[in-house]
Amino acid sequence: MKNLLKEFKNFIATGNMVEIAVAFILGAAVKQVIDSFIGNVANPIVGAIFGKPNLDDLLRFTLRDGDKADPTDDTVLAVGPVLTQFISLVLVGVVLFMVVKAYNKLRKPKVGTPAAPNQVDLLAEIRDLLKARG
Repeated sequence: MKNLLKEFKNFIATGNMVEIAVAFILGAAVKQVIDSFIGNVANPIVGAIFGKPNLDDLLRFTLRDGDKADPTDDTVLAVGPVLTQFISLVLVGVVLFMVVKAYNKLRKPKVGTPAAPNQVDLLAEIRDLLKARG
């Protein structure tokens, strides 16, 4: 049991677990920002264009009428909600792309990393090795 606790402590102490936890929390925060953007900026623009704040009722086709007393019994092909979610997906993708692009710009290259040798240097090294062999 003591060995199991020690292994668990080592597992938690590794950087990967902490990084995953931080990424999860940041992901939840980014989701709230994106949801706010969609609800407060994108949907009003869609509402100004189409007259409604989302496309849920835009492309709705009744394929089969159900019971007259229960309109929810109709068979309906609803393309509008799919378009609304697709627009949300594209907006999320754009925001995540911008976040990753900004992160990569801020991330500094590793100091002291040697540059890869160019083709001339490699050929000169091969030549010198061949001379030494023979």
